[in-house]
Amino acid sequence: MEFFAEYAAFLAKTVTLVVAVLVILLAAVAARGKGRRAGGQLQVDKLNDFYKQLRQRLEQAVLDKDQLKAAHKEEAKADKLAKKAGVHKPRVFVLDFDGDIKASATDSLRHEITALLSLATPEDEVVLRLESGGGMVHSYGLASSQLVRIRQAGIPLTICIDKVAASGGYMMACIAEKIISAPFAMLGSIGVVAQLPNVHRLLKKHDIDFEVLTAGEYKRTLTIFGENTEKGREKFQEDLEVIHELFKNFVARYRPQLDIDDIATGEVWLGLAALEKQLVDELKTSDEYLAERAQQAELFHLHYVEKKSLQERVGLAASIALDRFSLNWLSRLNQQRFW
Repeated sequence: MEFFAEYAAFLAKTVTLVVAVLVILLAAVAARGKGRRAGGQLQVDKLNDFYKQLRQRLEQAVLDKDQLKAAHKEEAKADKLAKKAGVHKPRVFVLDFDGDIKASATDSLRHEITALLSLATPEDEVVLRLESGGGMVHSYGLASSQLVRIRQAGIPLTICIDKVAASGGYMMACIAEKIISAPFAMLGSIGVVAQLPNVHRLLKKHDIDFEVLTAGEYKRTLTIFGENTEKGREKFQEDLEVIHELFKNFVARYRPQLDIDDIATGEVWLGLAALEKQLVDELKTSDEYLAERAQQAELFHLHYVEKKSLQERVGLAASIALDRFSLNWLSRLNQQRFW
C-alpha cells in the first residue's frame, strides 16, 4: 500500500507540473495572438488529373507493355492536336456542402462562391455536391442565399444529391437550374417543425416557481419551464405557418414546374419517386455526372480551409499531449497493479 501511495503522489506532482506548464504556454500564446485572425486559404484541385491517375493506374495493371505504349502515344497525339487547334474546354467549378443542423459549412461555402464569381463566366458551370437533412431556418436561409449569388451572376448551377437533401437541404437544392439525384437519395420534407419539452408541472409539484418577464405581448409564446397558454400555442403555430408559406413560395419561385401544394406536405420521397414529382431533373450519381463532364470540361474542386490560430494549434497539441501522457501513466499504473 505504501508503494501505491508514493506512486500516486509522484503521479499527482508530475501531472500538476505538466498542466501548469501548459497553462503558462497557453496564456502566453493567447496574449501574443490577441486581436489577430488566423484566416484561411482556398485549395484548388484539378479533378481531371484525379480521373486520369485512376485510369492510368488501371491501364498499368491491365494492359501489356505494347498496349500501354500505344495508349500513351494516342493520348499524347490527341492532346497535341487539341492544343494546336486552340481548343479551350469549358470550366466546371465543383463545391461540396455537408450540412449539419446549423449549416456550419456555409462559412466555407461563402468564400468558395466569392472566389469563383471573381473568375467564372456564363460559359462555365458550378456543380455542388449537396448532403443535408436540414436544420435551422436562418442558417439554411443564409446558405441558400449564397447559391442565389451564382444564379444572379448567370452561371449555370447544377446540384448533385447522393444521399439526402431534405427540408433546408432541399431549400438549397431547388435553386439549381438542374438537380441530379441518386435513385435512392431522400428529397423533399418541405415543411417546418419545432418542438420543446415543458417541465412546468414537475416544477409545480416540487413547489418551484419559475417566472418569465417580457416586454411585448409575444416576446415569449411557448417556454420550457413556464406555464404555456393556449394563446401562446396559437401564436407559435401561426409563426410556423408563416415560415412554411415563405418556404413554399421560395421553392415555387425556383421550381415553378412543381405542384407546390402537393409536395409541400413535409413528406420525403426517394429519388425514383422524386423524379415523378419533378423534385429532381435526372437520376444519376455525382460520380457518374462528374466523370462524364471531365470528358468535355476542365473540372476544378474548390475547398476553403480555415487556418487555425497559433493559440488553437498549441491548445490542440497540448490537449493531445496531455491525453497521451495520461493514457501512458494509467497504462503503467494498470501494469503495476497486475504485476
